[in-house]
Amino acid sequence: MQIRDKEDNESEDYILQDNKKTRFGTIFIIIILVILITAVAISGFYFEFW
Repeated sequence: MQIRDKEDNESEDYILQDNKKTRFGTIFIIIILVILITAVAISGFYFEFW
């Protein structure tokens, strides 16, 4: 995976740009995934699946 820098105007084969929207989106998705994994683990213990 490549991240495009602001100074790099030549390469076009990038996936993410290095800007505030990309950082916010990445952090937001990671936080949501952590919350979901925690919720699944807690519900597993609560309903005694484990």
